[in-house]
Amino acid sequence: MGGGLYSTEKKDFDKNLDLTRIKPYGDTMNDGKVQVSFTLPVNDGAKATFAALELGKKMGIEEPSVVYHASLDKGYTYFVLYGNLKHTIDYTKIKVESVDIEAMTIEEINDFIKTNLKRKLIVIGATTGQDAHTVGIDAIMNMKGFAGHYGLERYEMVEAYNFGSQVTNEEFVKKAIELEADVLLVSQTVTQKNIHVRNLTNLVDLLEAEDIRDKIVLVCGGPRISNELAKELGFDAGFGPNTFSENVASYFVKEIYNRKSK
Repeated sequence: MGGGLYSTEKKDFDKNLDLTRIKPYGDTMNDGKVQVSFTLPVNDGAKATFAALELGKKMGIEEPSVVYHASLDKGYTYFVLYGNLKHTIDYTKIKVESVDIEAMTIEEINDFIKTNLKRKLIVIGATTGQDAHTVGIDAIMNMKGFAGHYGLERYEMVEAYNFGSQVTNEEFVKKAIELEADVLLVSQTVTQKNIHVRNLTNLVDLLEAEDIRDKIVLVCGGPRISNELAKELGFDAGFGPNTFSENVASYFVKEIYNRKSK
């Protein structure tokens, strides 16, 4: 009897993947299972839990359930909500602009510079503005790099300068002029109230005011940076999470070569 019930349930599972109506996958295809967490500015209790459930329904979560809640402080409660998302997206219509370039190895990048550019490239990097996070820029610039991917300081044909965090745009531009930099790398992690957008835009304005914008390759990166956003703000390229020095270097050496060849 148990086996018959299992067979009936298994047969009813939706196994069809429709890329025009895609939704989250949990236990079975198209079940829409999601887990979300958030904090409400109210005291923990039955009323707060009901409010969290109602918010879940307004998010498009069917049959939401609060699987965890805890008071963070007086007037603040943390919730974890679980349920079935009813919304879908048409995956076939999504267009994403990314940096379309095949990453080379360090050796290939050094050989490319030697053969085609015939001199060391000067690359400066920093986390600009009030942003104090250096993990991103360190992963790209520092000798040891990150996760087995060495940073630009290890590249034979790259002269890399990492100026760390909280570097003002004015200081960064001054260093670019002093060192006659070929490439400027900017890392941005803090994005509250789109402060990264204002900061990145300001940097472009300063470079244009100094009449050096077109003389350098300008690249930004961070958790909420996309190539599309970077170009909208006046940068040459943008890189998001899971980017290593090889990705960035492969881009800027070919960009410099293409400009030189025109």
